[in-house]
Amino acid sequence: VWREKNILKPAPGKRRCNCRNEVYHKQIGPGMFQQMTEQVCEQCQNVKYEREGYFVTVDIEKGMQDGQEVVFYEDGEPIIDGEPGDLKFRIRTAPHDRFRREGNDLHTTVTITLVQALVGFDKTIKHLDDHLVEIGSKGITKPKEVRKFKGEGMPLHFSNKKGDLFVTYEVLFPTSLAEDQKAKIKSILG
Repeated sequence: VWREKNILKPAPGKRRCNCRNEVYHKQIGPGMFQQMTEQVCEQCQNVKYEREGYFVTVDIEKGMQDGQEVVFYEDGEPIIDGEPGDLKFRIRTAPHDRFRREGNDLHTTVTITLVQALVGFDKTIKHLDDHLVEIGSKGITKPKEVRKFKGEGMPLHFSNKKGDLFVTYEVLFPTSLAEDQKAKIKSILG
């Protein structure tokens, strides 16, 4: 990430800095004292801000969650008399065209034909890291049925474990049937 920020540089002249209030007591009569405060400042070299830019490498570790932060301590905007703040990058997960993340689990939808739903099918899907996952079935698959594939979800942050993959099956029904097709289906299923 290209980052620009103010950098403190020396400037000509002097300035008053490290200001603080000192409390002292002044006697105003016998046994009578008055407490007073006075601002005390030192003379220091003057400074000015100059904009400088540089690249920051932000490491996104596997399994990081949406909203997690990567913090660069004391790399925020400087202040003349004091510590600079922190530079924080907040992780925002971009949407994916096939997978949806919920915590450490992944969800996807796969469309199958009515024939595949009734007699079974062999199917694989390509995962985020390009490995193949077998999601076929030997039995009947109902519309909107969800199957869980353990350990095929997102990796957990700072762990070797993984979440699960949930596949929702959409069944593609034919738009029309001829009379002889209807008769065959009735004879088989009826």
